[in-house]
Amino acid sequence: MAREKGYFSKSDFTKGFQCPKVLWMDAHMHEKFDKSLIDQARLDAGNEIGDMAMAYFGKFVEVKQSFQFDKMAAETAELIAEAARAIEHGEAFSVCEATFKYGHMVCMADIVRVRDAKTLDIIEVKSSTKLKEYHVNDLAYQTAVVQACGYDVASASVMHINSDYVLDGELDLQGFFAIEDMTDEAKARAHDVARTVADFMTYKTAEVEPEVEIGPQCNSPFACGYQTWCWRHVADADIFSLAGMGRTRALGRLNEGISSFGDAMAGIKLTALQRAQITAETGRGDTANIEELTKFLEGVTYPVYHLDFETVQPIVPRYQGTKPWQQVPTQFSVHKVEAPGASPKHAEFLAEHDADPRRAIAEALCATIPADACVTAYNMGFEKGRIRELADQFPDLADHLMGIHDGIIDLMVPFRSGWVYLKAMQGSYSIKKVLPALCPDDPDLDYAALEGVHNGTEAIIAFEQLDDADPAKRPEIREQLLRYCELDTLAMVKVHERLIEIAKHGVTKPI
Repeated sequence: MAREKGYFSKSDFTKGFQCPKVLWMDAHMHEKFDKSLIDQARLDAGNEIGDMAMAYFGKFVEVKQSFQFDKMAAETAELIAEAARAIEHGEAFSVCEATFKYGHMVCMADIVRVRDAKTLDIIEVKSSTKLKEYHVNDLAYQTAVVQACGYDVASASVMHINSDYVLDGELDLQGFFAIEDMTDEAKARAHDVARTVADFMTYKTAEVEPEVEIGPQCNSPFACGYQTWCWRHVADADIFSLAGMGRTRALGRLNEGISSFGDAMAGIKLTALQRAQITAETGRGDTANIEELTKFLEGVTYPVYHLDFETVQPIVPRYQGTKPWQQVPTQFSVHKVEAPGASPKHAEFLAEHDADPRRAIAEALCATIPADACVTAYNMGFEKGRIRELADQFPDLADHLMGIHDGIIDLMVPFRSGWVYLKAMQGSYSIKKVLPALCPDDPDLDYAALEGVHNGTEAIIAFEQLDDADPAKRPEIREQLLRYCELDTLAMVKVHERLIEIAKHGVTKPI
């Protein structure tokens, strides 16, 4: 059901603190919002946490979300009165999604604990693992609206995930969540809420687009979905495509008068990668530091095992001994190359969806890669981190696992260090940019041609969907996961081969 128009919400309040122009854009030019920035998995995780939190204090009643705010506020008032009466009989309950409306200001409090008919505790639930500044503004807005509706706010708290919680047996909500009392801060800021809302409403209801300078607020605390629109006048400036710069730092350089690659070359200290990029972009060609590249390749000895992991990262721990948001490996792909020019041999593992995958994947990894092997990964910190965790979990396999760990070489290094740069990399050393730059038009290396799973995020979603998938569909999903992970290590085989060619012949040799 559609939300009633003309109201100001706690979401509007927190958005306004980041950038009040967002409120006008939402109201007048919402079609300019970049939907690709919506992290649906994170939104789903937040909803899951919100649903779990309702039971933290025991019995609860949830206000039905019709988004007809007068109706919801009336239902909330009735439930608060009912909860106050229930206390007298020892049958207290929480009111969740409690809705309060004062004038055009509306809020839905995640959890309300009733002390008596006019005294409430407000708990705001967040899926983050620590308190953040905008959480307090959120709570201040709720406090102001609830107080304006005639209630006394006895306490105002933020409930978030306890990052130190370790699953041991059944999930313990009391341990999983942490509650931080922010009453003093929320009440202190609540005094200014009405005035702040009035200021924000002048932006929201303006007849013409407000003029707000772009700046750090465009990315903090969240990446704004209207950046493409608001940054359109600077989008073509070279400085924004310079490797490792980032939009906020690039804007700072732009404000210093550094716009073009030439300006950057003359005006700032550059990394080797940035110098290589500018060399390519200004028409002087792709570059390779043959000496450094040759030294790097001498460390990659045969047989070489190219390794890639895929993981899940449950917000609610699923496996004993794991924490919230912990990366848990679910599959790997390995391409083994026995000697220069030899055809790669592929091995793979994909865990069952309904069991803890860690022991099985650790054993399979040890069976696939010798402890003293030369192993490559792309951005090796990720693979090494997962192997260390497995070694900690399984001491009997630790020596073998740490042998694999210690033998890993990062194929990203030549690109991150600027030893090899091709214009087609577009300022990035991500394998998704490096691979097509080195091996253009190879249909066997086209991630877009894969079925179902095309990137790491989709791999996480696909594995988690196996739980609820039709059993007849599971083999298809598993096959999609395997083919995606296989392409990641085949890509490393091809990258390694091209680096060898470049070390011998330079970057101009055709594929």
